[in-house]
Amino acid sequence: MYILSRLDGVPPESFQNQIRQLVIEQASALSSVAIAADNPLYPLYQYSVGLEVHQYLQALDGQRGLAVELILALDAEAPDRLLGFALALPAQDDPHTCALAFLAVVPSHRREGIARGLLADLRSRYACVEMSALPHTVPWFEAMGLQVVGAQAAHVLMSSSGKASDALIGRLDTATIYQTLEVRQIHAYLLKQHGDAAMIEAERARNERLDELELQAQACAALRKQVH
Repeated sequence: MYILSRLDGVPPESFQNQIRQLVIEQASALSSVAIAADNPLYPLYQYSVGLEVHQYLQALDGQRGLAVELILALDAEAPDRLLGFALALPAQDDPHTCALAFLAVVPSHRREGIARGLLADLRSRYACVEMSALPHTVPWFEAMGLQVVGAQAAHVLMSSSGKASDALIGRLDTATIYQTLEVRQIHAYLLKQHGDAAMIEAERARNERLDELELQAQACAALRKQVH
């Protein structure tokens, strides 16, 4: 059993650590580039997506110009234990719209309705919940009531209202994350560990995977458009 908790401010360090660990473990699913776990660049994206979520969590202090909402799924018998979380970005110009930025559940507690519960909580308060989904996850989100409204790069755009809202959503500039000293140091370490040729191949494999996902996203959106 689980309980949901909405946080109004920056979460306690214990929850931040659990969220960060969950994000790092699921970097393939949560990273915008959908990096494969066997790609030598994987540790770099683990750090980057972890830092991205960390910065969103810090924005819950309300002092960073970003609207952020965090919902935690906690173990009902041990409420200090995180089972999953949803991080949403409320629209700046529409109180009825939000974007689901991150949704993750601890692997050992999947198929217990936790992700469904987190999403349902958002839908109970926002008429329009938008998100970007990897193509293979689209059927699950459709089962949760979201509809495909388009494609963007490697992702399928989905909305609970069945149409894109065009609402203004404030987001982090993730490009700055990849320019940080820490990311450059990780890249230098990986380059030293694997060598030039392996890193060039890793980048090629990453880009090839993104190209394949983009084609899948476009095909998925086109197919749903025909159906509807």
